[in-house]
Amino acid sequence: MNIKIRKARNGDEKTLAYIQTESWKSAFADIISTDDLKKYTDISKAETKYENVLKSGYAEISILEIDGKPHCIAAWSKARNPEFSDSAELICIHSLCDNWGKGYGTIMMNHIFNEIKNSGYNSTLLWVFEKNTRARNFYEKHGFELTDNTQTAYDAVEVMYRKNLQKVITI
Repeated sequence: MNIKIRKARNGDEKTLAYIQTESWKSAFADIISTDDLKKYTDISKAETKYENVLKSGYAEISILEIDGKPHCIAAWSKARNPEFSDSAELICIHSLCDNWGKGYGTIMMNHIFNEIKNSGYNSTLLWVFEKNTRARNFYEKHGFELTDNTQTAYDAVEVMYRKNLQKVITI
């Protein structure tokens, strides 16, 4: 089995959109409303969004491939909230559900930690749906700690996690 992580580039928007929308359908069906899920998993809108992100360079996006087939994506940038401007923000990490629980998310997470640390950040944060226990367990397993910060997105509560990256070993 060959695992490769590469930077997303112009032309990858269909791959990015597909992985995100399929992941959302599997992960968020019991968290956000059916109408919102349908609205935010519209593949053509997601493709346009990723096309714009790739052209703008707004976020660093990576794609993990297994034997040449895309499976997992992750995106990060400087924290979007000015209150946390000293941190990077993990905007998303999505994978296709047929390979959940096989360690590919951990491989991607470690890659992202190294990218963020090598970019000069000592901490990272992320927002996750409060009811998304599978993801929350994954983040806690990777050293993220729950904060008191909350916000509402898609009519659901999100909680913020932070991780100190000073202990992460860079490759």
